[in-house]
Amino acid sequence: MTILYAGDADEAEQWLSAIREIDAGLSFRRWPECGATDEIEFMIVGGRLPGEFPRFTNLRAIQSTWAGVNHLLQSGSLPAGVPIARMVDDGLTCSMTEYLVFQVLDHLRRGPELRQAQRDGRWLEGAAAMPRRGTIGIMGLGALGLDAVRQFTALGLRLRGWSRTAKTVPEVDCYAGAAQLPAFLAGCDILICLLPLTPETRGILSASLLAHLPAGACLINAARGPHLVEADLLAALDSGHLSRAVLDVFHVEPLPAEHAFWRHRRITLTPHIAAITRAGTGAALIVENYRRALAGQDLINQVDRQLGY
Repeated sequence: MTILYAGDADEAEQWLSAIREIDAGLSFRRWPECGATDEIEFMIVGGRLPGEFPRFTNLRAIQSTWAGVNHLLQSGSLPAGVPIARMVDDGLTCSMTEYLVFQVLDHLRRGPELRQAQRDGRWLEGAAAMPRRGTIGIMGLGALGLDAVRQFTALGLRLRGWSRTAKTVPEVDCYAGAAQLPAFLAGCDILICLLPLTPETRGILSASLLAHLPAGACLINAARGPHLVEADLLAALDSGHLSRAVLDVFHVEPLPAEHAFWRHRRITLTPHIAAITRAGTGAALIVENYRRALAGQDLINQVDRQLGY
């Protein structure tokens, strides 16, 4: 079985070296040097796609190095019946949880205000909010959400969770479905979006949703840019209904220099670095899925195309 690496070129050697350490006998090609496309049976992809998939007539499985696969599902050329696996590994999960814990505590401890006071040369007195008095709401209780729950619980924070279908999670007040969404939002001082991007969740962070949050709430979007209606967020911040937003993902990346988000005093930006897949931790999953594809078995973290994740 020949493997095509069609991920980010600047990460190719890192990924392939890590994979070869596990199985030195694997045969690789690197996109765009595909050779005979009918010889490619397993494909590794990142954020960019290797042209039109129908060229790869014997493709047996696709492995994403990203947790999200909406860019694959929207390509319009995916061959029917070819399984897709998304990346869920310990390194990516740990990276996301570290990001969320940092951003939540930074907000509760008035980090942005203190940094601005330093720039202004002001001695900003007054105690920061007690972290345990804030309630954190997490939209999306998959692998990433549940790991964040464990760390927030250890810090003694109050937690709410919302998902498409009902779930029971210790120490979390759980809500599910559209009918329970307003009640969930009403108790969230900080709202974290970790949802997969699907037709149902595209644009979910809109004016109608934000209106259900308490006045002064903070939004953290570490999922996908198209979850957010950008104009609605700006309006909520400018009106004072939201006190702050932390954004790691955007409709267009890199974010254009002229975009209003860069200069908004209530927005903190990071360049899509919340959850980073590292070759050292993700390589083992890729090799295992390669072996499963070879044996005709289901993949680990195989995507349900109907659900979109």
